[in-house]
Amino acid sequence: MSAKIQSLTDDNKNGHTAIETKSGLNRRQFLRQAGVSAGVGLLATHSITQALASDTLDSGTLSSSSTQSSSSTQLTKDDLPSTLTADDSLARISSTQTSCIAPTIETRLFASSNVGGSKDRIQLALERMACAGFKVNNPVITNRQYLRFAGTDSQRASDLQNIATGAIAAPKLLLGVRGGYGAMRILPMVDWSTLGRIMSERGTILAGFSDVTAIQCALLAKGNMSSLAAPMLYSEFGKTQPDQVSCQKFVDALTNPNLTITIRDAALTSQQLPAILTKGEPKPLTGTIWGGNLSVVSALAGSEYLPRIDGGIVFLEDVGEQAYRIERMLYDLYLAGVFKNQQAIVFGALSGIGEDSYDKRYDAATVVRQLHKLTGFPIYSGMSFGHIGQKRSFPLGATCQLTPNTTGGYQLAFTDYPTIKAEAIHVEGLWQAV
Repeated sequence: MSAKIQSLTDDNKNGHTAIETKSGLNRRQFLRQAGVSAGVGLLATHSITQALASDTLDSGTLSSSSTQSSSSTQLTKDDLPSTLTADDSLARISSTQTSCIAPTIETRLFASSNVGGSKDRIQLALERMACAGFKVNNPVITNRQYLRFAGTDSQRASDLQNIATGAIAAPKLLLGVRGGYGAMRILPMVDWSTLGRIMSERGTILAGFSDVTAIQCALLAKGNMSSLAAPMLYSEFGKTQPDQVSCQKFVDALTNPNLTITIRDAALTSQQLPAILTKGEPKPLTGTIWGGNLSVVSALAGSEYLPRIDGGIVFLEDVGEQAYRIERMLYDLYLAGVFKNQQAIVFGALSGIGEDSYDKRYDAATVVRQLHKLTGFPIYSGMSFGHIGQKRSFPLGATCQLTPNTTGGYQLAFTDYPTIKAEAIHVEGLWQAV
């Protein structure tokens, strides 16, 4: 383990002034009373229109070249965000007032991967989090940039390592900023065993997906701690119009200790598959569910950061990969022995798969059927999570019971994971129209 990483100096040292928790505040009243954390947040005496219209509140460390174009349709491992333009944001803000609650849920961000592209989009996401009840204590980390990353490796690792060393108290929620690439670079720099223990004692929930899969796998493998497959700050809550289903299901997973998800068909994986692919009658099974983005999980094969769970249930999703590449990554896992002692494989969305130029019949369904032949496992398809809209957040590293139903679908029921009190969250704040 490398030497301790020095605590970040960009924390909000002044903290938040305690205010009486109340609902029914309109957005401007709320932000004037509660504020959004210093550095990236709004000045308490400024209106939202003034704040977004001015560049003086931003540190200017994000290069304009990192802003993604809203016209791009290329599928990537990131979250495919649409750009929030200044004109659009000002028009929406001027015509809308949204009720908020005082933020009481101790929340910290971690930026393990790509730099954020749009400062306005990050600002908007932070406002929504505060309005929904999440007290973000370190928003200034969103200003960092080193090459394509959200800071140097040491900076990005310190978002988590400072909690492991005790330099920073563990929050209730650790929310990823965005995906992309870069999380694997920091894995050797974090004391995952200690971090997992501290998170377990505090009941901390780490949330994210895509490239954050590397963080979630390491946390489970070495820290024996669950996490939440869920939308992230930039990828969802900073959108001009966040997906309300994704926001609602995010809060459901945060607050419901007995979360259930029902899947009716395999369409999100492949239209040509049954929801359950099995050699005999499907039977209920129970085990620890783990995994995430297939590209990241396969890249961890053979490392100490990939969980080795007896009787596990492997969850996999991906985006923008051709069928042969998906199969190659699955073979990576199979040949490395990752599927040994597992009970089942659950596929989420396999988004943006193009046709094979050699033979159009070689598609996702063909790949999944080949995996079923190799492993003999029951394979459940169509789980509603991945690089899609209307994501159903769910815990990774928790106990999952898979139960077939009478209509050809199945249900996932989760237990043994930390939650947050529902009354502390104002879910509509996550998609407030501004």
